[in-house]
Amino acid sequence: MITDIHTHTFPDKIAGRALEELSQKAHIRPFLDATNSALRRSMKEAGIGRSIVLPVATAARQVEKLNNAAVAVNERASETGVFSFGCIHPDYEGYHEELSRIAALGLKGIKIHPVYQGTDIDDIRFLRIIDRAAQLGLIVITHAGLDVGYPGAVNCSPRMCRHVVDEIGDFPFILAHMGGWNNWDEVPYYLADTGVYLDTAFSGGRMNPLPDGYWKEEELDMMDREGFAALIRSFGAERILFGTDSPWSDQKECLQFIRSLPLTEDEIELILEKNAGRLLDARV
Repeated sequence: MITDIHTHTFPDKIAGRALEELSQKAHIRPFLDATNSALRRSMKEAGIGRSIVLPVATAARQVEKLNNAAVAVNERASETGVFSFGCIHPDYEGYHEELSRIAALGLKGIKIHPVYQGTDIDDIRFLRIIDRAAQLGLIVITHAGLDVGYPGAVNCSPRMCRHVVDEIGDFPFILAHMGGWNNWDEVPYYLADTGVYLDTAFSGGRMNPLPDGYWKEEELDMMDREGFAALIRSFGAERILFGTDSPWSDQKECLQFIRSLPLTEDEIELILEKNAGRLLDARV
């Protein structure tokens, strides 16, 4: 089963408004309307069996509502193939109890976003959250590196992620965007000798810009195939997870990109299927 470890959707009634706001902020076009139904159609077309939705709480007051919504998504997951992680916010005072509730509800992990949440990932507020999640056996996936919508904001650099690992120890820690969006040169230096996982979301090929002239032509390129494969090999394919960041990338095109890399069939199978299966299916 091919698993996309990194997708985003919104409830139908707010998807249009939320997507428009994010699109204008980042000056990039989405490929889908960010509804669960659109994601399911995309999965079917691409041949993806399972997609993980990663909710982000941009305010502490949203946490419980988003986690309840995640549970509702998972109630239909065997039918739809769309699963959801939970979320937490660094300013949520009841994080200890809420993380216990997340685990008890059967959510297999949490998503954090240091840039959207305005807090460095190695700040004590995140460290205590991550430590508690690790105790509970929850997967922690974080946006890593810069963010196209927040120029200059550095809240989750590879060096900061190394500090987290040094403080917390070994736990299932996934760094999105190949370990640090647009910080890719620093990723192997700080993190290759740790046990972290990287996801492939929104890291290879080119961005899809709005026609407003914000992005210069040379700024649209992300990693090329050779650089992407080299970064994979610096960690080992067994620590790479396929992700797309849908709706900001096209799932089918992302699969084609991974399959076009100068990797062995066994390495590609690890990235697309086996690694996610080992992580997710061990947490029942």
